[in-house]
Amino acid sequence: MAAKLPKQPTLRTISELSGLAIPTVSRALNNAPDIGAKTKSRVHQIARDIGYVPNRAGLRLRTGKTNVISLVLGTDNEVTDHTGQLVSSIARALRDTRYHMIVTPYFPQEDPLRPVRYIVETRSADAVILNRIETVDARIDYLTERGFPFVTYGRTDACAGQPFFDFDNMSFGRIAAQTLIRAGRRRIALLAPPLQQSYAQHMLTGAQAVLNGAGLSLDVIAGINSDDAGHVLRDGVAGYLGRMPQTDGLICPSTTAAIAAVVGCERQGRVIGETVDVFAKEAIPFLEYFRPQLKSVIEDVAEAGTFLARAAIQAIEQPDLPPLQRLVEAKPIGDPTGYTNTGQQSHR
Repeated sequence: MAAKLPKQPTLRTISELSGLAIPTVSRALNNAPDIGAKTKSRVHQIARDIGYVPNRAGLRLRTGKTNVISLVLGTDNEVTDHTGQLVSSIARALRDTRYHMIVTPYFPQEDPLRPVRYIVETRSADAVILNRIETVDARIDYLTERGFPFVTYGRTDACAGQPFFDFDNMSFGRIAAQTLIRAGRRRIALLAPPLQQSYAQHMLTGAQAVLNGAGLSLDVIAGINSDDAGHVLRDGVAGYLGRMPQTDGLICPSTTAAIAAVVGCERQGRVIGETVDVFAKEAIPFLEYFRPQLKSVIEDVAEAGTFLARAAIQAIEQPDLPPLQRLVEAKPIGDPTGYTNTGQQSHR
């Protein structure tokens, strides 16, 4: 005779274990404002202990909601510490709420609107979180027209009425250019993100403003972008330096781009901190262990994920409130409130 499967825990199970009425348990699990913090904590703990999972099919039939927030991510070559930090921080922020996160991928060369359209048409989530925002983004226009809740990691050119979190890449570009100029660099190049993305334009504008003010120019390395595979970036930077040997400073928007750029520089016989300097942005302080001479600022992706989760919940539950928005400025070198690796001093 087959063994009898254990019964799926229900609201009634939690009610019996806690001594609370089923409606109270339900409201506690949904973090209702009229339920005390201790009661909510106790009910959530019992639910975790017994492995309670809401019946999403029943919930959707009753309310039209899924209690799911979808993070839409590209599946390209740069799956790095930045992506990992973003996913884990959103998941942590949602842990004690009614919401769960799913990751909806889209692939290189695929229309990025396609997964967003699928989520909206199937109602498979209550909100979406988007990144890699373009200056004019068809995904945001689509979601806005349909009144579907969303929040973005980055800004469009028309972001006034949109919920977003963004790292100020214009300030990053300024700090990068200022730091390289102070290191004596006069021919500076940018290994740019895809130029249709907003943060690439912000980075470019910030760096150009500083260099133009110093009577210098910024060169954007053609033919590659920071989303390319590591070997493409390595070979692209090496080839660029072969054609432009006077280049003595590089700005890189990510850890992986910086590592590939360093290998490309060294293939051309360059010495980091002596014949060339590299300034980068990273999600965790890693580059100083790879090459201590590298210069960098930290983008706090964990802070971004926490904010994005909160903004998505507000967009779902309180759509009439002003959208949550936050712009975090890169910290200049020497600012005690921010992390900046200034690298070792040049020996020139």
